[in-house]
Amino acid sequence: MAQNANPLESPEKVQIHLQEHIDLIARHEQEFLAQRTQSEKLGDRMASFIGSLSYVGAHAAVFVAWVGWNWLPIRGLYRFDPAPFPLLDILFAFEAILVASFILMRQSRISRRAEERDQLMLQMLLLSERELTALLGMERQMAQRMGLHSIAADQEITQLSQQTSIDGVAQGLRDTLPSE
Repeated sequence: MAQNANPLESPEKVQIHLQEHIDLIARHEQEFLAQRTQSEKLGDRMASFIGSLSYVGAHAAVFVAWVGWNWLPIRGLYRFDPAPFPLLDILFAFEAILVASFILMRQSRISRRAEERDQLMLQMLLLSERELTALLGMERQMAQRMGLHSIAADQEITQLSQQTSIDGVAQGLRDTLPSE
């Protein structure tokens, strides 16, 4: 088991704390899934089926049966789509449009959820940065009072204990990163 951040906390308390976080994340995911519209739920089910081996197997069976019915010289069978199978081509082209639509709908929903997670992560990182900055400032003050002047005056620690301008970081990234 990983070492505790607080040596006074028991492993059971740490495990309970971790389980609370897991439960919170699971609840957020369940809420997101529950808020989907009926069409989104249908699209997700269709996209899941389209991505399965059952779908591939069903297509292989339909294709073999179709070609066998319309190509093999079996007496008494009416060939409703003789080779080169133009009706089959039309059906598969129409299906490809539907399949692409279902997949794009699902990807759009997944992308929307990823953006929500990114926003949550950004908020958590900003909060963590603010808390760590405050802690470093307090630790510098404690070091000063304890007579640890070299630590309190350390240039890197001093810089890290200053508030970070998020707008400044964002502008620096825009200026530094290549544009599209």
